[in-house]
Amino acid sequence: MQLKKIAAEETRAAAADKARHAEEEKARLATDRAKKVEQDKAAAAAKAAEDARLAAAKAEQVEEAKAAAAEQRRKEAEAAVAKSLALKQAEEKTAQAEAEEKIAIVAPTSFPPSMSRQETAKLVQSELRRVGCLAAAADGEWNASSQRSLSLFNKYAGTKFETKLASFDALDAIKAKPSRVCPLVREHGFRANADNCIKIACLAGYRVNDNNECEKVQDKKPVAAFDRRRDDARKKGRIRAPKTAVNGTERLPRNRGAWKNYVPMTN
Repeated sequence: MQLKKIAAEETRAAAADKARHAEEEKARLATDRAKKVEQDKAAAAAKAAEDARLAAAKAEQVEEAKAAAAEQRRKEAEAAVAKSLALKQAEEKTAQAEAEEKIAIVAPTSFPPSMSRQETAKLVQSELRRVGCLAAAADGEWNASSQRSLSLFNKYAGTKFETKLASFDALDAIKAKPSRVCPLVREHGFRANADNCIKIACLAGYRVNDNNECEKVQDKKPVAAFDRRRDDARKKGRIRAPKTAVNGTERLPRNRGAWKNYVPMTN
């Protein structure tokens, strides 16, 4: 009896241990499942947070692109407005300059109050000589030569000053030119030397031709006195050659003796 009781006690203890181990295993498994669920939840939350971050970054990039495009459009609009304003200002400036030029042409300044008309003309002539547009002396007489010289200055300097009167405005414009304006014009018998013209000197027996070059003078053959008398008589109408019966053209005698007894024929 005692042995059976001991065996029963051992069996009960072993069963209790198994039951305890089973409960512990069950609790462990339950804990592991809870941990896995928590881990899955944490992973899902992390993924959701990353997706939200990416979406926010993408949205931010889109907004930045929109802002950049809007800024570019604003700059382009401002540039267009500035260009239009600059063109308008340039047109107004050009129109103003043309108006002032027309005013200057219509009513040029003749001379300052402290300077006479002749003194102004002399100064203008001196400046025209300096820029190579006038060859005559600066004498204060505003004549046709001076007017032509101012016309040449207008042509080569691009100005439109009135040429009939020497104006102080023209004087200022000519003074503003630092060097020659009109091209050097060589007259016949002269050659260019820097800004001046020098007369061409040829050796004896040579003369200046149309190309401003020295060429040898050709000896002229003497004209016979008879030929001169004949030409003079023909010019004065005192002699007349007979007409041929073929075409009606005049025919002169062939020898000098025939001219002594020649009598003009009448029609």
